[in-house]
Amino acid sequence: MAFKTALPAWNLLKGKTAAVTGGTTGIGRAVVLAYITQGCNVAVNHLGLSKDEINRHSLLEEAKSLERQGIEAGRILELPGDVTSPETSTDLIQEAVAQWGQLDIFVANAGVFKQAEFLKIQPQLLDHSLDVNIKGTFYGCQAAARQMVKQGHGGSIIGISSVSALLGGGFQTHYTPTKAAILSMMQSMAIALGKDRIRCNALMPGTISTQLADHDMKNPAKKAALEARIPLGRIGNPEDMAGPAIFLACEPMSRYVNATGILADGGMFSNLQ
Repeated sequence: MAFKTALPAWNLLKGKTAAVTGGTTGIGRAVVLAYITQGCNVAVNHLGLSKDEINRHSLLEEAKSLERQGIEAGRILELPGDVTSPETSTDLIQEAVAQWGQLDIFVANAGVFKQAEFLKIQPQLLDHSLDVNIKGTFYGCQAAARQMVKQGHGGSIIGISSVSALLGGGFQTHYTPTKAAILSMMQSMAIALGKDRIRCNALMPGTISTQLADHDMKNPAKKAALEARIPLGRIGNPEDMAGPAIFLACEPMSRYVNATGILADGGMFSNLQ
């Protein structure tokens, strides 16, 4: 079956190179496929776990299917690694540059979430959340920024935050602070890197049907309550993030968009009643 693109192949990112962490599932996967559809070469990070091999293989197959559809798609390479290690992002970016000569776009997408009651959260869970969501994002963005500064022609760095950066959650006390940190990180990075013409922004999804939201998606009552809160009346899917991610990556479209967070939540944040 041919992969159906989220957006038409308009070559909006033709000739560009991106690196995406956590790129074989969920939002990261949707971003990878959207970018290569627009002509961008993409280096994809993933954990390299045996249980995730099916996702890696299917991603590569979907990338090939774009070519079979006659789309002048970008190329893809994949490299396993844990983003909590600084070397993982450094290696990913070095591989992208070795393959395609430059880095134009970096998407810090890798993240973790597991619902937990505040009073029962153990240090191991808290540490893991902070290590992946905050430190992993920091290491990746820093490695990308170093390469972009070295190149001297700007770039776009996108941190995948969440509407949870702006809202609380009783079972998310170890998670919402990490997403707020990513938004703040992008704002501070934008100030630090503005002189180098590197734009830094956060993409802030609402409730999206990914493996991180499985707990809610499998609970009919919870899912219905979430849908009722969203003015558009539905849970988002990963492909809903493709357009905003392309927008933030595309210099002609977003060249003056910097140090901000773009909500893509179906209107959830604004619904108070």
